[in-house]
Amino acid sequence: MTDHDVIVVGAGLAGLVATKELADAGKRVLLLDQEPEESLGGQAWWSFGGLFLIDSPEQRWMGVKDSKELAWQDWMGTAAFDREDDEDHWARQWAEAYVDFAAGEKREWLRQMGVKMFPVVGWAERGGYDAEGHGNSVPRFHITWGTGPGLVKPFEQSVRDHMKNGKVDYLPRHRVDELLMQDGVITGVEGSVLAPSSVGRGEESSRVVVDTFEYGAQAVMVTSGGIGANFDLIRETGQAVWEPPKAMISGSSAHVVDECLHLPNKPAGGSSNR
Repeated sequence: MTDHDVIVVGAGLAGLVATKELADAGKRVLLLDQEPEESLGGQAWWSFGGLFLIDSPEQRWMGVKDSKELAWQDWMGTAAFDREDDEDHWARQWAEAYVDFAAGEKREWLRQMGVKMFPVVGWAERGGYDAEGHGNSVPRFHITWGTGPGLVKPFEQSVRDHMKNGKVDYLPRHRVDELLMQDGVITGVEGSVLAPSSVGRGEESSRVVVDTFEYGAQAVMVTSGGIGANFDLIRETGQAVWEPPKAMISGSSAHVVDECLHLPNKPAGGSSNR
């Protein structure tokens, strides 16, 4: 297979967006996913398609007074960013960048992709009842026309267009098991080729391994989702900072769990560093 500039691990909405943006910038991308092609778009396909926007025309039409400053105050009311030794540095950098994006180019960027908003803004992530508590103090939940499928479709189409022009190679049923590292830098991935599967979207696919693979690239981007369907892993991961409840519910399919969050790093040509 032709050399790639970037490997994207996970073909959900985040993976599709990343692949599209990279290919638009002229990069050659290898997109890997453990699920069959029928599941392209991942869990976002089942979502309500809600999008976080700040001071949008939809908000103003409803008489909602919003601003980047108020949104940042709401964010800080929840995140706090109070850990010592700069442990919150990159989390804060990301949060500031995202609030800037949501108050700036995000809506127009989505509009140019063909994404349209329902004119009524919701308050799904409402927190307290003032601007100093947790959550959003004003409605910011913008619903996509077509909900999840309507949001996934333009990004899926863009990636498929790039597949046709040779900028993107997409390999379903390719599960990444290890990140390859050399001199402290991630240089590629290796993993398992899973048996072909004809199950429908949302159905559990087999984990039968029929082959292995190894691919290198200048950069590796992991966009493989969350761990919301694995309650044991949630408890193990979160017990240092909170007391997990005995009973939990999940919004994800039971078989969809991001094991990439716990991937070992393997030196090129060596054994795993766990």
